[in-house]
Amino acid sequence: MTKPTMTRRALLGAFAATTVTAAPYAANAFGIMRGAGDIRRIHMHSARTGETIDMIYWIDGDYIRPALEEVNYFMRDWRIDAAHDMDTRTLDIMAASHNLLDTSQPYLLLSGYRSPQTNAMLRARSSGVARNSLHMQGQAADLRIDGRSVGQVSRAALSCNAGGVGRYSGSNFTHMDCGPVRSWGR
Repeated sequence: MTKPTMTRRALLGAFAATTVTAAPYAANAFGIMRGAGDIRRIHMHSARTGETIDMIYWIDGDYIRPALEEVNYFMRDWRIDAAHDMDTRTLDIMAASHNLLDTSQPYLLLSGYRSPQTNAMLRARSSGVARNSLHMQGQAADLRIDGRSVGQVSRAALSCNAGGVGRYSGSNFTHMDCGPVRSWGR
């Protein structure tokens, strides 16, 4: 009789699909951004919903689907409780930037996915909301982090050279997206 065996990858995948409170850090950036590390982790808190997520979502070159589903739900449009697949490139930029900031504080998520209805409502209230916002495709996030300035967070994101970075110092947040490499704001 043979004993059932579990591969290292399956064991790690099962572990990573749950919320992790003390995940190890990779070198000061993640694989695609700096060529180092075999895990990617996202740590965020939402003041809107009161939820916190601390999740390994990528191990040894593979995205972990159950972890991504939890991240998608966490980053949902809380106004209408609608989730959308977040682009993993945006998650990778967020994770690499967070790691470069060398802090254990979670991001405070202000906005992840936005439904077209929510984007239109926000656009009617503010000239700073794009008509075709990447938030509506799950390709952007607006974030802040305790103990780090907008300038520090934006410099970390810019160093990834992987997407758009907006500095909104007056509102105390940084926009990160996986669109064309560009920057704006002060």
